Amino acid sequence: MRSQLQIVSILVSLGLFLLVFELVRRRRLLERYALLWLFTAIVLLGLSVWSQLLDQVSRAIGVGYGPSTLFAVALGFIAMLLLHFSVVISRLAEQNKVLAQHVGLLQRRLEHLEAGRDPQDAPPLPPPPVATGAPGQPSAADADDR
Repeated sequence: MRSQLQIVSILVSLGLFLLVFELVRRRRLLERYALLWLFTAIVLLGLSVWSQLLDQVSRAIGVGYGPSTLFAVALGFIAMLLLHFSVVISRLAEQNKVLAQHVGLLQRRLEHLEAGRDPQDAPPLPPPPVATGAPGQPSAADADDR
């Protein structure tokens, strides 16, 4: 790899590492989400510093130009991050829907109480979702989010 390109890739990798570290330090990024970013920065930095390793990886996967492998690795990590965040957003959307339903039922019971009606006439609250870890259901790992 040419030395100028190697220097730029090292600086970009270090910049990414320091940016993620600073975001975690300022509590703008949770540690569990930062791990994949830090791992990405470390892998990119390692491939940038050891050009022989980058050439070996490039030959192993059939890429003729070494720096292209860096971009391929970065794109692979970005795809993994997008998939991870899609899973997290899906889980949060499902939890948000269940929470909105519970709030709606509680509001209806409160309206019954304020109107002087018997709260027993209000519809019963559904049981809380079972922690199974199945898609759409909160899991034990969700307990850490609370």
